[in-house]
Amino acid sequence: MDNKKKTLTRADIADVIVNAFDLTRNEASRLVDEVLSVISDALANGESVKISNFGSFFIRPKKERMGRNPRTLEEALISSRKAISFKSSALLKKIINDSLS
Repeated sequence: MDNKKKTLTRADIADVIVNAFDLTRNEASRLVDEVLSVISDALANGESVKISNFGSFFIRPKKERMGRNPRTLEEALISSRKAISFKSSALLKKIINDSLS
């Protein structure tokens, strides 16, 4: 296995779709963008997104807290906000762990 880390991009996903289905590169790219847009819009509206055999994306509220600037060590208040979390499915965990063996 190659030790170099590769990042999967939208273009890479579109290439897989082009090779798997009878679509043009533009159609595949629009499809990827539309799927990501649906997921983003759902999360922005406070909805959870569950993709079977992959995992779930959900919004998690984070409370206001005190933090510290690592450069100056000055304390600062970090405001409350929403964070996106991901919980992988059991199948995805198994696939990842099996690939490491």
